[in-house]
Amino acid sequence: MEKSIQTDGRLVLGVCYYPEHWDESLWDSDMQRMAQHGISVIRIGEFAWNLMEPRPGEFDFSFFLRVLDCARRHGLGVIFGTPTATPPAWLTQRYPEVLNAAPDGTLYRHGMRRHYNYNSAVYRRFCLRLIERMAQALCAHPAIVGWQIDNELNCEIDVFYSSADHDAFRRWLREKYATLDALNAAWGTVFWNQTYTDWSQVCLTRPTVSGSNNPHALLDEKRFISDSARSFCKMQADALRRYIPQSQFITTNGLFNHLDNHGMTQESLDFISYDSYPMFGYQRGAQADGLYDRRWAANLARVRSISPHFMVMEQQSGPGGWTSKMVLPAPKPGQMRLWAYQSVAAGADAVSFFRWRTAAFGTEIYWHGLLNYDSLDNRRIAELDTLRDEFSAIGERVAGSSFVASCAILRDYDNDFDTEEDQWVQPLTRHSETAWLLALERSHVPYDFFNLTDDTRPEELAGYELLICPHAPIMTQKRADALEAYVRRGGKVIFGARTGYKDLQGHCPMAPMPGALAWAGCTIHDFTQLGPFDPAGRVLINGREVEAPLFHDLLTPAQDARVLATFASDWYAGAPAAVLRELDLGWACYYGAALSEDAAYELLNTFALHCPADDALIIPAEVGFALREKDGHRLAFLLNYSAGEVSVGLCRPVKDLLNNPVQDDRLFLPAYGVALVELT
Repeated sequence: MEKSIQTDGRLVLGVCYYPEHWDESLWDSDMQRMAQHGISVIRIGEFAWNLMEPRPGEFDFSFFLRVLDCARRHGLGVIFGTPTATPPAWLTQRYPEVLNAAPDGTLYRHGMRRHYNYNSAVYRRFCLRLIERMAQALCAHPAIVGWQIDNELNCEIDVFYSSADHDAFRRWLREKYATLDALNAAWGTVFWNQTYTDWSQVCLTRPTVSGSNNPHALLDEKRFISDSARSFCKMQADALRRYIPQSQFITTNGLFNHLDNHGMTQESLDFISYDSYPMFGYQRGAQADGLYDRRWAANLARVRSISPHFMVMEQQSGPGGWTSKMVLPAPKPGQMRLWAYQSVAAGADAVSFFRWRTAAFGTEIYWHGLLNYDSLDNRRIAELDTLRDEFSAIGERVAGSSFVASCAILRDYDNDFDTEEDQWVQPLTRHSETAWLLALERSHVPYDFFNLTDDTRPEELAGYELLICPHAPIMTQKRADALEAYVRRGGKVIFGARTGYKDLQGHCPMAPMPGALAWAGCTIHDFTQLGPFDPAGRVLINGREVEAPLFHDLLTPAQDARVLATFASDWYAGAPAAVLRELDLGWACYYGAALSEDAAYELLNTFALHCPADDALIIPAEVGFALREKDGHRLAFLLNYSAGEVSVGLCRPVKDLLNNPVQDDRLFLPAYGVALVELT
């Protein structure tokens, strides 16, 4: 829908604020300080149901009207969150059917957050009533600029097994399949005598002897969970739009599993927002690849695939952690500013920090904000001041500009959902996406993610020099046809192993692999997962032997295809490992293994993909690169993710809008420093 948070050519700085946590005497001084430090928008309200409806049917919005008045006095815009992520105790006690449940039926009780289910008719009724009363009471207030629906849909937990969910799942299946015969066929229930003879027998995941469940049922279960979350979001968005003025936007925050965020945004939101915590990169398995916080550029690219111009609703400012889990160290001096620019470089026009002041009580007492408990100015506030001044200087040049990508990594929700259960493809996907991200980031080739669907048109893909499809077991004929048309018009595409061997239900059709991608130049006559005692997988590509781990597809090339790589290990050494086929104006490549970083580099070289700023900049590997364009002017973001000073070589005179030192045709970036270079 592309309604933006900003309308006057600014880069927006915001902060999350919880007035209910602080004495009212602090509000004025807090908001005055926010404005002084460049904050122009605050988010409030997303966990405050009791303050608006302290008892069933008793509504009181006076508290937040005073908050809005205070924000208005200090020139702050307000994003108001609907408080449906934390139903009140009076509701969950009186109506336990609103609670989510474990597969064995145990209810998740009141005491944390996100303990409700989307399908409870009771919960939806209470939510709808509250949202309508909120909108009626608050939407005309001049401080409000937009609304956030709920908070982080499908965060904390992304599976739902309450009685209401089982009932809703049966209704969803009856609408999709109409008859039990069709359902039984789609789920292959003849296997192990799982055939259903009455709709009441059909359920979501329940405990089983082996701990496993029907993979086709699990695929539909994830689609159902996604549709449930989307329906819950749409209910709220529709209710808000009945009351709010056209100038106010609707968004929600997060990017979580078992949720078609593209579909949700298209049907319910003006744009999506993201909660960016790059410090997680130091904790969640990124140590092996060395990208750490830089890996968050990929998350932001996924957000950009949904909304080309988006908002970061929660940008990490301090160390993080809950009382029960997730201990994150403090950002080093400069990293808070670096991460804000990481978000802007990826396409954000608004960055809102989490949070203003660190909570003095509750589960998030270790999740620090801009201010510590003492409320004194600190180095994070100093970095905020730097951002304030810089955003003011560069905002008109950057806000509204578009990210420029040379290639796109293809993803889709069918494969995201199915791969969770595909024990061959799951590690392949994880490994190959990491390899591609390493190669693209360190080669400074800007990339997008692209959500491939049956409705994708070849012209939507035409702007990319290269498409990368790491591993997509499910490949429909319509998607394959769109990719073939893209190639024939001059595009280039790379497919990875195990692509194209399943249909939309996760069945394996009785046809040669890769199924609908036969035009890619090969068939697969054999395959193997590499066992613990097998030789390390290797392939020979462009005269160089590189690692090819985990899984190997053995390829039979088409007559007009060229062998690009051969296996260099095990009993099939010398057999084709990758083939390249020319189709009219373009090329298709099928690579029959998981990607290593070195293999990804070789494929990038084969397809002649390089940094689009090569004529101007010589960028070291530890520096991130992004490109945004507006009115024919290109701005290169250079982000030093390392703890030491680095230099960028200059092939010709350029202007750095952030005034880093230049000496002897080199631009110097301090530890965690940022440059914004005008290329054209």
